[in-house]
This record gives sequence, structure tokens and C-alpha cells, in this order.
Amino acid sequence: MSRAKRATQNGPVFITDRGKPAYVLLRFEDYQRLTKQRRNIAHVLAMPGAADIEFEPARAIIKTRQAD
Repeated sequence: MSRAKRATQNGPVFITDRGKPAYVLLRFEDYQRLTKQRRNIAHVLAMPGAADIEFEPARAIIKTRQAD
């Protein structure tokens, strides 16, 4: 078991079944990073209580310039 744990320090360990990849052993931190849900603004606005969040972004100033 300790050898398998050490092997995951260098990345995922692939376990085969009859020569074909069947399982992956990895550190729990790596698993969490891979399965972490990424949110976008639509998800945040749809979450319960979103109306109670104070958000006042600074006004964007977009300047034009001559083309090269």
C-alpha cells in the first residue's frame, strides 16, 4: 500500500486488466481538483440568495484608437 501511495506522488497510476487500462489511482487532492465544478456567471446568478449579494462593478472605460 505504501508503495502505491508513493507512486501517486509522480502523477496518476494506471491499473490494467488484461493489458487494458481499467482503473486509476491518484491522490485525493488531484481527484478534488479534477472533479471541482467550475462556475460561470450564469450559475452564480441562478443560485439561491443571489439577489442578496451586493455587486457594483466599476464602469468600464473603452477608448478607441487609430488603426495601424
